[in-house]
Amino acid sequence: MKRIVAGLSVLLAFCVIAGCAMQQEPAPAKPDESLVNTYWKLTYLDSAPVTVVANQREPHFVLHADPARVMGATGCNRMMGNYHVNGDELRFEALASTRMACQQGARTEQRFLEVLNAVAAWRVEGEHLTLLDAQDQELARFKAVHLQ
Repeated sequence: MKRIVAGLSVLLAFCVIAGCAMQQEPAPAKPDESLVNTYWKLTYLDSAPVTVVANQREPHFVLHADPARVMGATGCNRMMGNYHVNGDELRFEALASTRMACQQGARTEQRFLEVLNAVAAWRVEGEHLTLLDAQDQELARFKAVHLQ
């Protein structure tokens, strides 16, 4: 009986050690994307998910470094302008867009431009960008997209 108990104890200890060895380390957190020179796809606007309208551009922007220009799309039209970054502060200036008529997405487009004009700060966590107003309230969220 002692041999059976000893054998089971050894077997149990082996199973515990093997089980611990098989546990995977948690995946390392993705490094934060760069604010500049990253394609930022709009995913949430005023805390509501953004739906891309079929046969239209997805709302996005890219901040180019030199000169400090923003280029992107509002969902239907192209947009461009200037931006200034100072630490976690961000301001968009002189935003302009083309004026193509779109049957759908006009409200999203209008609100997207309003939000960009109200941005005061930014925060990147991994592959997600959050734009904030002067009261530190979330205005919009984006996801980094890597073009291939």
